[in-house]
Amino acid sequence: MTRPTRLHHAAAVVKDLKRTHDFYTNIIGLPLVATWCEELEDGQSYCHVFFELEDGSALALFQFAEPAMYEANKRPDNLSPFQHVAFAASAKCQKEIEERAIDNGLKISYMDHGYCRSLYLTDPDNHMVEVTTDHDDASDGSEARKRTAKSELDRWLAGDHTINNHAR
Repeated sequence: MTRPTRLHHAAAVVKDLKRTHDFYTNIIGLPLVATWCEELEDGQSYCHVFFELEDGSALALFQFAEPAMYEANKRPDNLSPFQHVAFAASAKCQKEIEERAIDNGLKISYMDHGYCRSLYLTDPDNHMVEVTTDHDDASDGSEARKRTAKSELDRWLAGDHTINNHAR
């Protein structure tokens, strides 16, 4: 079975593309590579921008011309932090993002997942952004994890919720 080659984009709705552009360009370091001004079938106008990652994938963000469309499509205030976008980065890149975030008064936090260390911050629309750096030994056992991924999922679905990430 063939599979998709890479993530093309992940998308979200924002209120203010100026603030959004400043955050993703000046804090996260993603270049703006496309701006599409479009219209829905019902005549609602929106702007669709793409911020590019190193591999050519992108984060796509939408701003509607009508504020009511933002309200109808925005990120819910009660959305779990498990709903987020995560970027892979080098330790140097992660540290630079941390410094820019702090310099701009943004709140940050870190979590060590055992296989990676993650920096967390939120964008102007309260979307959770994770910038993660793999530990040096993160690929150790990756072939075994691939071989056991389905049996581990089946075990979990059958009700055995025993942890298997002993690095954390």
